[in-house]
Amino acid sequence: MPRIHLLPDALINQIAAGEVVERPASLVKELVENALDAGARAVAVTLEQGGVRRVRVQDDGHGIAREELALAVMRHATSKLHTAEDLERIATMGFRGEALAAIASVCRLTITSRAQGSEHAWRFDAVSGELAPAALESGTVIDCADLYYNTPARRKFLKSESTEYAHCEEALRRVALSRPEVAFALSHNARSVLHLKPGTPEERLAALLGETFIERSRAVEAEAGPARLFGRVIEPRHADQSRPPQYWFVNGRFVRDRMLTQALRQVYADVLHGSRQPAFALFLTIDPALVDVNVHPAKIEVRFRDSQAVFRFVLDAVRRALAPSRIALEALEETDRRGSPESLGTAPLPQQPSLPYSSRSGAPASRPAPYPASPPRAPAGSRLHDAAAETAYLAFARSALAPTREADGTSAVRPVAESTEKGSPEIPALPAATSTDDALAPPPLGYALAQLHGIYLLAQNAAGLVLVDIHAAHERILYEGLKEAWDRTPSVQRLLVPLVLAVDAREYAAWEEHRETLERLGFDVGALGPEQLAVRSAPSLLAQGALEPLVRALLHELSELPQSLAVESFRDKILATMACHGAVRANRPLTLPEMNALLRAMERTERSDQCNHGRPTWVQLSLTELDRLFLRGR
Repeated sequence: MPRIHLLPDALINQIAAGEVVERPASLVKELVENALDAGARAVAVTLEQGGVRRVRVQDDGHGIAREELALAVMRHATSKLHTAEDLERIATMGFRGEALAAIASVCRLTITSRAQGSEHAWRFDAVSGELAPAALESGTVIDCADLYYNTPARRKFLKSESTEYAHCEEALRRVALSRPEVAFALSHNARSVLHLKPGTPEERLAALLGETFIERSRAVEAEAGPARLFGRVIEPRHADQSRPPQYWFVNGRFVRDRMLTQALRQVYADVLHGSRQPAFALFLTIDPALVDVNVHPAKIEVRFRDSQAVFRFVLDAVRRALAPSRIALEALEETDRRGSPESLGTAPLPQQPSLPYSSRSGAPASRPAPYPASPPRAPAGSRLHDAAAETAYLAFARSALAPTREADGTSAVRPVAESTEKGSPEIPALPAATSTDDALAPPPLGYALAQLHGIYLLAQNAAGLVLVDIHAAHERILYEGLKEAWDRTPSVQRLLVPLVLAVDAREYAAWEEHRETLERLGFDVGALGPEQLAVRSAPSLLAQGALEPLVRALLHELSELPQSLAVESFRDKILATMACHGAVRANRPLTLPEMNALLRAMERTERSDQCNHGRPTWVQLSLTELDRLFLRGR
């Protein structure tokens, strides 16, 4: 019968090393984090054979006193915790006091350190226990040689040298991203690989993720109570299907957190197409008392005291950063360039919502977002937004799905002259410009020229030619409008003749269970019998369209809704279905005022660069690109 006994310390340390030291990259992470906790302003990492042969980390921190060198490699020996209260407010990268002990049990570890104020440095050999004088100007040098030399079975599980080196480099990059004020250097097999100077967060992001990432991403900056979020997220149109860089940091610590990842996934849900993935580097700082980092041996997971509040904060902050379309941002840049914000009537920057808990001062903090929550709206009388265009768009939206009265077989390209000849309304007169610049500068998306194959809209703006996917653009406009109307009483229109639908048992059950949801969406649907439903009213913008397929699609979506989920969590999918069915279809001829009204509506709509399915809604072809197509200037 096996007897219970205590394990020897050497075996205990090796078991602990199995949790802490998975591969050479684990050494890099733990030792560099210790250097930062020691106040280092410069850290140099030297690797040999992917870190298997040697990992050497040198820093210029405050060092370790001679009498503490041997104590540093003992389990649960640390300078970072003193009481149980300290464990509830961890502000350092390390805290358990296990890393050096675990590392020393699986490699040949030596520590050379010179404490501040000491006459000279001391070198401690963890294998032999020897302590001897050494030469070192300042800081600490930790040398780890021959990883897993005493556990050859574990060494067999290591990958190739190039793979292990890649993991080591990535571990250093993660730490370097979170500490831009610290200089970092990396060399591998006597070859310098990385040299990072101290700088701003933006400079560090550019150095590690590239200038292209900075150009194709948007800044995120938000603060609420004890939480602050900053960093950059990729614009949806630049996301790709490869494995993009994705970094989440909480109080300077790289983490993998499902809740934070889910918040990003939800923000990008209706702006990314197919399997595209967003690139991002986001930094969340929060009161250490509100986050627990002691939940994973490698400290790569965290637990928030109020995870729902953090989720909403992150969701709102990133959503605000991505909300303005390219059209809005370009309009703002043009306004700044001209120095007359009044000419575009830019809206005031929105404030971030506060978290449920308040800051230490007792009052929740707030900071304006770096971009407005909605595109700039022009005052009455400006070219960007006028009553005539608004009226034209409302007429266009209400009749978007009206059956085409023209016979099929008309010209595929519908120029401006044709629409005026057929008796369509004249171009609305534009109000007088407020300045000479206004008179010369067209709106961001310019003015419509023609409709191509009933699918695309061609427009001319200051940059060149704009191509718009009419259905995709209108779908996004309807979708954003439906989302805004979700929390208020929708505008509905009574049908002169109720629409009678023959339904099956599943559709009838969906109507019966989700009657209130349909009313909230603007549909008045009643039962005429167990196999018939009557639609008596519909949302105003959709009432003129093909209601039968729309109502059936909604009943199908509602029948698929799991009973454990609230309709609120399924809201976006339901509204996307309504917008898709309500958007103008292909081969629907548009008049010139309708086309211009659609362009003006796009300029005022958030996220109008992509449709609900993540496809682009418009493309800009500059004059330079057009000249290149025709070899002009060559």
